[in-house]
Amino acid sequence: MTTTNEIADKIAAEQGLTKVQAKTIVEGVFKQIAEAASSGAETSIPGFGKFKVKETPEREGRNPATGATVKIAAAKKLTFQPAKAIKDTLNA
Repeated sequence: MTTTNEIADKIAAEQGLTKVQAKTIVEGVFKQIAEAASSGAETSIPGFGKFKVKETPEREGRNPATGATVKIAAAKKLTFQPAKAIKDTLNA
């Protein structure tokens, strides 16, 4: 698993920044993606992928312990669709 701190450390080393500066940049990018998602906007990062908000409707489910029918509320989910370059890297 890679953490925000590890990403910031790598960016700091590659770009000649302090770790604090790099972490601020990384957190800023994540904040902008979250803000765009909260307004329903799509975020596209060429060569990496797209973050989209998907709305799931209310539906019925079952409690596995009792078998009782339960209503599952409608929700919004943040989905990620990787770019072709990422897919190719993963499957190389």
